[in-house]
Amino acid sequence: MKRFFLILLGLTFLSSFSQAFAKDWFEIVKAAKGQTVYFNAWGGSQPINEYIAWAAEVVQKKYKVRVVHVKATDIGDVVSRIFIEKAAKKYKSGSVDLMWINGENFKAMKENKLLYGPFSQKLPNYHLVDTENKKTVLYDFTIPVDNMESPWGMAQLVFLYDKQMVPKHPKSMLDLLAFARNNPGRVSYPAIPSFHGTTFIKQALLELIHDPEVLNHPVIQSDFEKNTRPLWDYLDALHLFLWRKAKVFPVSASQMLSLLNDNEIFISLSFNPGSASNAIENGELPNTVRTYIHTKGTIANSHFVGIPFNSSARQGAMVFANFLLSPEAQARKADPKIWGDPTILDTRKLAGKDKALFDAVPKGIATLTPKDLGQVLPEPHVSWVQALEKEWLKRYSK
Repeated sequence: MKRFFLILLGLTFLSSFSQAFAKDWFEIVKAAKGQTVYFNAWGGSQPINEYIAWAAEVVQKKYKVRVVHVKATDIGDVVSRIFIEKAAKKYKSGSVDLMWINGENFKAMKENKLLYGPFSQKLPNYHLVDTENKKTVLYDFTIPVDNMESPWGMAQLVFLYDKQMVPKHPKSMLDLLAFARNNPGRVSYPAIPSFHGTTFIKQALLELIHDPEVLNHPVIQSDFEKNTRPLWDYLDALHLFLWRKAKVFPVSASQMLSLLNDNEIFISLSFNPGSASNAIENGELPNTVRTYIHTKGTIANSHFVGIPFNSSARQGAMVFANFLLSPEAQARKADPKIWGDPTILDTRKLAGKDKALFDAVPKGIATLTPKDLGQVLPEPHVSWVQALEKEWLKRYSK
């Protein structure tokens, strides 16, 4: 009998908690009605821009929240603007209501108290996120998220090749060097500080460094030269055989796709496992292009949205962030015809029409299965980004 009453008490507590949570969310949705959310996000991809436009349209219809996509070239510039607004004491009338952030930008905003939150635990759809198997939703470049940003997608470094031109693709960075020697001028990577270029050299460092564990911790400047020497030796050798002899680098992953399509290079890269299938669907690449990863895995992370401390539309920003976590939005984003971005939801938690949405997502012709994507390598500590970029520019910038 005692046990029965304890169970009943527990159920009563959970019911009260659930009711309080629902009431709080109802008040947030109510306050969001009529707000305009200025969503600052990278605007360099047409499929992504179209997806954001679709999501904004749905949220406008469902919740009467207007979302304006402010297309950014570099989110670092947006962070700088928020710093300036704080210095000018614009505490309630910021120009940014929601932003797509990662890594060093998140670290800078968190450390300088430029973020509103914690807030993601308040979003009803957050309970669908796979926090058990996708640890990247809890850490942003090793920095604890602490509910100060909300995940909305997964990303992993993949390489693209045309199987008609490349019968056997490389399986490691050392293989890539051998491939470049045998195919001079047919390999390249984006110039630093392009995000994809920085990811390429981080991947190389992860594979070549003597003790990968040091990358999980902040850079120790006195050990930097010793720890990164294998990377610079590798790049010195690789550059001898790169496209245009490394005197010019592609400016972006988008340009890499164009070069691959024109057979100027034989191997490209992306941080979206579905990008090749998406490009094939859009006619940007031939249907003979395929995707591969390295045998020991590639770098992966989650991408997030955050709310600046001085947002004047916090409730609207949370409503939009919650919608981005919905099965409807996540399944559409996973479709290679739309974006091809892997979901951060635990689809085992879904049932009925929500599960059916994911069951109906077509598998892109060039998209690897979760099993084929293999081992996920964690991002190095965020401090490595600036250190590596600075050294690369010193060595190779013309």
